[in-house]
Amino acid sequence: MQPIVECVPNFSNGRDPEVYGRIVDAIRGVPAVQVLDVSADADHNRTVVTYAGPPDAVVEAGFRAIAVARELIDLEHHRGEHPRIGATDVFPFIPVRGVTMDECVLLARRLGQRVGDELGVAVYLYGAAATRPERESLAAIRKGEYELWRDEVAANPDRRPDFGPAEPRRWGATVIGARPFLIAYNLYLNSDDVAVAEAIARAIRHTSGGLRFVQARGFLVEGQAQVSMNLTNFDRTPIHRVQELVRREAAQHGLTITRAELVGLVPQKALLDSAKWYLQLGDMPDEQVLEQSLQAPAAAEPPADSSQPGRFADLVAASTPTPGGGSVAALVGALAAALAQMAAGLTVGRKKYADVGEQAGRILDEAEAIRRELVAAIEEDAASFEAILAVVRNKEMGEADKAAALEAATIHAGEVPLRVARRSRDAARLAQTIAAIGNVNAATDAAVGTIMARAATQAAGLNVKVNGAGLKDRARADAWAAEVDALVEEVEQLARAAVATAGEHGGA
Repeated sequence: MQPIVECVPNFSNGRDPEVYGRIVDAIRGVPAVQVLDVSADADHNRTVVTYAGPPDAVVEAGFRAIAVARELIDLEHHRGEHPRIGATDVFPFIPVRGVTMDECVLLARRLGQRVGDELGVAVYLYGAAATRPERESLAAIRKGEYELWRDEVAANPDRRPDFGPAEPRRWGATVIGARPFLIAYNLYLNSDDVAVAEAIARAIRHTSGGLRFVQARGFLVEGQAQVSMNLTNFDRTPIHRVQELVRREAAQHGLTITRAELVGLVPQKALLDSAKWYLQLGDMPDEQVLEQSLQAPAAAEPPADSSQPGRFADLVAASTPTPGGGSVAALVGALAAALAQMAAGLTVGRKKYADVGEQAGRILDEAEAIRRELVAAIEEDAASFEAILAVVRNKEMGEADKAAALEAATIHAGEVPLRVARRSRDAARLAQTIAAIGNVNAATDAAVGTIMARAATQAAGLNVKVNGAGLKDRARADAWAAEVDALVEEVEQLARAAVATAGEHGGA
């Protein structure tokens, strides 16, 4: 099952469709990423984008969006009701499926470092990704907003960012982190007394002694008192518990809840949990819900569009610098992992191979993860080269800034194919192992996987060395070259062993 991460970045412009439209377009431009919601608010002068996709793809989309916001939004001229510290104000990673919170923390730090190094944006890590306890809170980092940050960042050590320069820039700072899914949930009362709504909010919110994962305030909305809430961890503090506490507090004032309101998206599990609680069906499995049962067989990915390989070949053949050899290396590595996955799939569950079934199952899962990562790297490699071109073509940067930006972009352009080479080596290990222990009828397919992995490792390694040749950091370049040589040698040996195994089995 494909791992899915949700991102909900907030951008400090909600009044100019041209500006936030270009930011959203940058996100949509990354394959495998789906934009789920775009909410622009003119009063707050803020746009909230919700998108989701595989881990590598959402990181790439985030980088592109932050780069566009950096160019188009000037905090010196920004005014709005909502607190803000940067052009891209806050950027949370949220685990949805097949991804842990710890993995989202790594994604946040990976994006933060790249944004700081390549874009020169000050980045603070918050939530589960925070490097200091006092930075777990977004509000604490954003205290004083952009104006106070601008005045203090260079002089106050407590304001030093986790990544990027400690310098005031017109695009401000970006707060990147990882957190559970947040549910924006509002309850309306049969009253126009905002003081009562605020009293109830004070009773239920964590900071004043209420529920641990509830943030709440009272408002008057269209003449009706509203308890406005953010539920920051619905697993620990579920919707129904919040609902019942608000109901009890309202009853103390002789009031009732007249209606509820969800803002944005809500996980299906949150609604199912509440339905089970109210209906007293605590032991009911989710699969007993008709729609849940129908979705189970559909969890597998749909068959690939047969036109896609031809389309990619057309793009490579075009007279443009990208996609090029690096993207092709990533695709070839993905195919190597796919063949290992296929051979493992033809082994798992077969009586003849019951003794290696558990090992084949692990190979199946690992090969799938590698395949997805390398597919995402196809686009990432092209984007890394485009980033170099963008620096080269930038005529507004000073020589020193341009040299630093070019070095950072070149480092990233080398790290992408280095990761492709490493993961292609990992695919070769899996393919060689399953060729030796798995279904003999798939031994040849697994051997072909090692051959593909060898080609991918060699091709990616060549790109690593080419980028290393342009680095001022010679120690890094030399380390890259040494690692590439070791990877190529290892994969060559794996391919030879798998081909020999296939020859013994006769293949299919």
